[in-house]
Order: sequence, then structure tokens, then C-alpha cells
Amino acid sequence: MRRKGLGYVLVVVLLGAIIGTVLGEVLGLILPAGVVRDFFLKSATFSVGPAALNLIMFSITLGFSLKINVIGILGIAIAAYLLKYAT
Repeated sequence: MRRKGLGYVLVVVLLGAIIGTVLGEVLGLILPAGVVRDFFLKSATFSVGPAALNLIMFSITLGFSLKINVIGILGIAIAAYLLKYAT
């Protein structure tokens, strides 16, 4: 069995979070209003920035934000499972 690099692991887990969050948002649109919909739409947002670099000729603004919901956490768990047990 070969070892997986840290970059590969981070990309797989991040993709699991992104796909899970998108599926959670879509599921939230489909479900009728109620407790179940509120549960799936509950999310946490992590953000860094914006950081501005202002030079004489140009300026750059950088920032990063990640919004993850309950299905996103499930997506991370599935990605971790697949990463461990898939060849």
C-alpha cells in the first residue's frame, strides 16, 4: 500500500466538503420549511481576509471564505473513508 501525500489528502477532504455543502444547499431548497430543512441549512462560515496589498501601479486584495453545513461534514467523512479504504 502506498502512502498518500498531504496535498492529496487535503484536496480530497476539501472536495468532499465542497460537494457535501453544495448537496446540502440543494437539499435545503427541495425540502419544505420545517425543522429538517433548518437542520440541513445550518452552516458555519470560516473566513480569512480580505488582505490588501497596495502598490503604486496596482493593488491586490486576497480573501478566502468557506461555508460548510451538516451535509458538508458528512461529505468530509465520506471522503476520509474513501481515502482510507479505496485503492
